[in-house]
Amino acid sequence: MRQLIRLLLIPGVVGWLLGGCSEKIEPKPTTYNQLLTGTEKKTWKMVSLQVVDNGTASSVIPVSQLNADPCIKDDLLTFYANAEHKFEASEGATSCTAGAPDIYLTDTWTLVNANASLAFYIPLFDGKYLSTIKNLTANVLTIELYFGDINASYRVTFNPTTTK
Repeated sequence: MRQLIRLLLIPGVVGWLLGGCSEKIEPKPTTYNQLLTGTEKKTWKMVSLQVVDNGTASSVIPVSQLNADPCIKDDLLTFYANAEHKFEASEGATSCTAGAPDIYLTDTWTLVNANASLAFYIPLFDGKYLSTIKNLTANVLTIELYFGDINASYRVTFNPTTTK
């Protein structure tokens, strides 16, 4: 009888003690906002462009080979993780105007998860555009800008330079 009690009682008590100390781990998936902004802010730099004309895509063009003003090609785009969705465009290594402040535009960004659309200022096109997110990871942001009137689009890829 003692042997039976030891075999049942001791493992039961040990299992109850150890089982009561577990913490339920719930995964917290990363959202588009977190990938875009980091925990505080995240700065992105354009690295390539691709033109899609009448459904036919060109080869990927590195930003260094674009026929654009060098001072625009290295601009930095900072997305903030605050409630206001603050956005800043700033000069890269090449300044467009000597003596001008580094941050030349402060605005907001808008992200709609339902259709993966992102609206923000794009220096190369000198305006705020609504784009479709084609790829967003911690290390790559690829968007597509559609222009229905000419049946063309631009795929623009950015890489992060800083994350906080």
